Formats: sequence, C-alpha cells, structure tokens
Amino acid sequence: MSKVPIWIDSDCGVDDSVALFAAFKLENAEIKGISAVAGNVEEEKTFLNIRNIAHMAKRNDIKVYHGAEKPLILPLETAKHVHGENGLGDIIIEESQVPHETEKAWDVLYRVAKECNGELVVITLGPLTNIAIALGKYPDLEKYIKKILMMGGAVIGGNATPCAEFNVFADPHGAEVVFKSNIEKVMFGLDVTLKAYIDLDDIEEIKEHGSVAANYFYQAVKPSLKFYEDIGMEGKTCMHDTCPVLYVGYPELFSGEVCGVYVETEGKVTMGKTVCDRESNFKFDKRDTLVIFDVDQQKFAAKVKEIVKSI
Repeated sequence: MSKVPIWIDSDCGVDDSVALFAAFKLENAEIKGISAVAGNVEEEKTFLNIRNIAHMAKRNDIKVYHGAEKPLILPLETAKHVHGENGLGDIIIEESQVPHETEKAWDVLYRVAKECNGELVVITLGPLTNIAIALGKYPDLEKYIKKILMMGGAVIGGNATPCAEFNVFADPHGAEVVFKSNIEKVMFGLDVTLKAYIDLDDIEEIKEHGSVAANYFYQAVKPSLKFYEDIGMEGKTCMHDTCPVLYVGYPELFSGEVCGVYVETEGKVTMGKTVCDRESNFKFDKRDTLVIFDVDQQKFAAKVKEIVKSI
C-alpha cells in the first residue's frame, strides 16, 4: 500500500512539537516537507524549532522551509505567554547542524503538490498565511492538493478572544483565502481539541521513560497545567495540534459533520471567528468543510504516550 504524501505547516510551539513527533511516526504517511510560519513566536524561531525537533527525533532527512514572517494584512501577534519566548517553553534543545534550505515554502509546496499528482495532504498547525500565499501565487494549486487538515477555528468560543481561536485570529485574511478555496477541508477546532487532552498521570508516565524526547516533553508540557487549570481543566493539558496529524493514521478516533464555514475579517469584536452553519436553520451555499467535534480521548491519550516514548 502506497504511503500518503503529507506536507506540514507549523508555527512550532510546544504542542506543535508533539504533533511533529506524531507525524514522524505515521507508518502510512511520507513527509514531503515542513514549512515554518509566524504564529506562536516569530518565524525565524519556529523555523529553528522545527529543525531542532526533527533533529531530536533523528529525522534530519526531512527538509524544512522558511515561510511567512507576518500575516497577510494585520500585524503579528504571538502567543509567547503560552509557549515562552523561544516557543518551546524556553527549554533549550540541541540544534540541528543540517544546512538551511533557501527556497520559500510556497514555491516548494506548489512543486511538491504537482509531483504528487493531486494526492498531497496538507496539515496546518498554525496560522494559514503560507497556504494563502501559495494559493494566491499559484491559482491552480487547488487541483493538486487532495485535502487540508487544519488545527484552527472554533464553532463555539475562542482562546484568543471570546469568539476566535488563535490560529485563525492571528491571520483571519489568510484563513479566509483557504476556507474560500475549493480544496476539501477538515477543521479541528477548539470544539474537539479541548477534548484531546492528556492528564498528569500521562505526563508522569512519559517522564519515567527517561529518553531525551520524554524529558523534553515533561519540561515543556508540565508548565501548561497551570494555564489549563485556570480555564477549568485541572490536571489536564491539551494536545491541539496532534489532532490533524493523528487523523491521517487513525481517523476512527474522530467524528464530525460537513458544514459551511466562513471567516469573519471585518468585525470589531468578532475578528477571526469561524462562522459555522451547524446550529442554524440558515445554511451557507458553500458547505465543504468537515468540522470535527469529537475524539476518543482515552485512545488519543494512549497514542500520544506511545508516540513520545518511541522517539
């Protein structure tokens, strides 16, 4: 059976690093490239973080490309209050010595997508700026991407504002381009990712494994327990970005509904909201996004533990 070709786009913070570990261990997928984008921290830091996480996992064979340093229109807003100054909880890890790639992410993405003959699956873990730039520069890219699996958005609530999730809020205009495209989309918003958690016992179990990756995971993730305690999730921490990655190998863990989704780009208090027609009698004409709402949390947590301990 041939492997699924995947491209990962990441603003590599703490939960992105776990998602990358998961991607490295997907037996049914082949990573064609990883692109860095500004989001949790500046792009130059997310680029280095991706390279260094790949190095930790002994995957220096994977090429990492520079992407957008700022959103399409709005000024850059980071999430350093969650991910630390360097994006990895201010933990210093061994640096990759592999020579840097010089091509821009959107140019390589287009070339790779064409080479994959319409089978490429794009996984986005951060703001959608790089994908929007690629679609703008190469309008025919739509027909070469099979689907986009995105961590972003929320039908109800938000974590950047009361109604907007960070990845979409960070670049709503980029997100709008992607949602308006004709590419098949699967959205893993806060509605499901807040259910995709591990608990303190899971974290301690991973720590006991004692590997470099396990120790990094423990140091990086444990401080987030206070953040989640403050929002009513005591003793838990969410692995948001791991959801779309695990969907590639284990889609049976997730369930959702096809909906119409539009992105608010003009509201004074609703900027970045993903407006979904699921709860309304009114339905959008364009309904092409599978919105994921549920996950088998126990199996999800077990898979996260298995992955980190295998690195």
